[in-house]
Amino acid sequence: MHSIKILQLNVWGGRIKDGLTNFIKEGNYDLICLQEAVWDRNHTKTLEYFMDTVDKIKEEANFKYDTRSSQFGISILNNIIHYESGNAILSKIPFKHSEEKILHGEYRFATNLDQYEQAVKHNLYTAQKVILENGLTVINYHGYWLKDPLGDETSVLCMRSVADMISSDKNPVILCGDLNVIPEARAMRELDFLRDLTAVHNIPTTLRNIRFTKDVPCDHILISDNINFQDFEVIDAPVSDHCALTVKINF
Repeated sequence: MHSIKILQLNVWGGRIKDGLTNFIKEGNYDLICLQEAVWDRNHTKTLEYFMDTVDKIKEEANFKYDTRSSQFGISILNNIIHYESGNAILSKIPFKHSEEKILHGEYRFATNLDQYEQAVKHNLYTAQKVILENGLTVINYHGYWLKDPLGDETSVLCMRSVADMISSDKNPVILCGDLNVIPEARAMRELDFLRDLTAVHNIPTTLRNIRFTKDVPCDHILISDNINFQDFEVIDAPVSDHCALTVKINF
């Protein structure tokens, strides 16, 4: 029997400096799935003066393994910093396999602030998949965004592509992400072969009122039927504009 403690969190660009890393350290998680995570492809520590990066979290919270998927990039300080924003999976358990799947959009790299808006607007949507050494399949996806949390046909098509990554997987599966749609959305029906813990627990919102006034349960942890869970929690922690989702699973 394997037991794993997992965190799902949209980290809002790591802008809650130190607070985010300390929160993750204190949680003593075995695996974390992050969206809107940031890092410097040039491998300097300069970015850590301004925000909590994937590298800082990995080092200070003692994660040994990681995989990252960029959605867009920006040149900062005359390309001293090659800023990347995207998804990241960090683990204390080794990976047997890692891949990413492109779902929608395109990657853009902004070399000045004038190009920044276009880079963000046309960002690349990808889903990450890892298989851990203990046989758990993990999916991390930052969902296609629209103002309407019910999504649209593109939301459905992207989610269908995510489902195709795992629908025939015989391993225990956990899918984490700020999926940008609520449990009632048509796109979520593509994942009905998994149990959505956000829906099971009737979570009213996963957004924090630091930025949002509307209740939208858009962050999700979904698990396959061959996984048992306990201690599912939505934490309104001052580390992001989204709440943190945590769960302990056994399989």
